[in-house]
Amino acid sequence: MARRVAPTADQPVTVTRTQTGVRIEKRILKVLKAVAEYHDMSLGDLLEGIVLHAFDGRTPFSGATLERIREFKRIYGLDLDSRHSHKLVEAGEQRGR
Repeated sequence: MARRVAPTADQPVTVTRTQTGVRIEKRILKVLKAVAEYHDMSLGDLLEGIVLHAFDGRTPFSGATLERIREFKRIYGLDLDSRHSHKLVEAGEQRGR
């Protein structure tokens, strides 16, 4: 089997994307959409960038963008942070794990 060579960061990379039906907390989605709009990119492109940065152990956002995210969180009433990760349950659902 041929070994795959990683593309360089300055070259376009052809990928295959798939449509997904991911469920996400409503206010988180509003903030994500606002950040994508702020950077004039699609929500999918923003999410891919966030994930690729996270996989490398790097923060995906500059200080200026983090400040803008704080504003968007205030505007959309998003009072959740990383401490709430893996503790969110659907309205009307009991946590049974």
